[in-house]
Amino acid sequence: MASAHIAGVGMTEFGEFPERTGRDLFGEAGGTAIEDAGIDREEIDALYVGNFMGELSENQGHMGPLMAKAVGIDAPATRIESACASGGMAVRQAVKDVRNGEADVVLVGGVERMHNMGTTGATGGLSVAADDLWEIRQGITFPGAYALMAQRYFAVHGGDREDLAHVAVKNHANAANNPLAQYQTEISVEKVLDAPPVALPMGLFDSSPITDGAAATVLVSEAYAEEHGLETPVAITGTGQGTDNLALAERDSMVWTPATEDAGRRAYEDAGISKDDVDFLEVHDCFTIAEVLAIEGLGFYEEGEGITAAREGETAADGELPVNLSGGLKAKGHPVGATGVAQISEMTKLFRGDHVNSDAVEDAEVGLTHNAGGTVASAVVHVLEVAE
Repeated sequence: MASAHIAGVGMTEFGEFPERTGRDLFGEAGGTAIEDAGIDREEIDALYVGNFMGELSENQGHMGPLMAKAVGIDAPATRIESACASGGMAVRQAVKDVRNGEADVVLVGGVERMHNMGTTGATGGLSVAADDLWEIRQGITFPGAYALMAQRYFAVHGGDREDLAHVAVKNHANAANNPLAQYQTEISVEKVLDAPPVALPMGLFDSSPITDGAAATVLVSEAYAEEHGLETPVAITGTGQGTDNLALAERDSMVWTPATEDAGRRAYEDAGISKDDVDFLEVHDCFTIAEVLAIEGLGFYEEGEGITAAREGETAADGELPVNLSGGLKAKGHPVGATGVAQISEMTKLFRGDHVNSDAVEDAEVGLTHNAGGTVASAVVHVLEVAE
């Protein structure tokens, strides 16, 4: 299968910017990606935009044409929505376009504006990604849902809050020197354990923040890159998607994520690799327990054995399998519609050597990104490799 080569990436600073509109954020990220690629805007054949809450946060739907205008291009433009996996699903569509010959150059990005809604508004807006009948009407928010998953994990497999605290400590350490990260501050296990509770056993530092931000990347065909002399040292060689029941109550298990398992298996098959070929990961750690479930669902740990990976240092920057060198959603930030694209942007820079944590993976050849929606009712996985 042909690869989609990454010609350029761009990302705004992630954080609290209630005065900035979605179009303003996307214009910056898209413009940076186009400049990084060194292409003319007229060369872009299509635009995909990941966004989840535009109607709620800005009273704005129909974002495809709006973001095309914001970034200054005249190409078919489409918005993709799949809750917090919107960005990753947009990347998947762009990869398909390049592979099937529909397009030679695609700009794909994601954007979310959240702080202008306030904490209560953003929490309510995010909750619509859950099942209205069985969860929203019962008062379940996503902190509550992931807390239930963590409690069930502890009951079935063991583990405790301190194990999860090590996930937060690791990801904050990775973000400490990332200039685009929302939280550039290291924390201790004690600080995580002493933090105010959000939904037990999850405390404040077990949860990803409310974030404003945008990210973008330019994907090109191999033939276009060669014809135009573009340097594309990284390519997306595999993509996979999985789906599960929306409501936790309708699943066989609360501590296993079939959508992640299916997306990972399909991405491995698509790229022609196995998990043993992967050198490092960017996974969807919206809550600390989510990182544990991700590394198990993707096959790097047996079910019930991923809980101690961060505590043992195995997923640290200098560990056997570095996870979330960007800081992850937990510390880099989680502007939900942009997250899946930001993972691609950060991993590309880690490969290229222009990321603050590139030294941790200087000899790496294969990376994997994992982006999830809701309580992992949707998942999308991409394999990135150093281009030959």
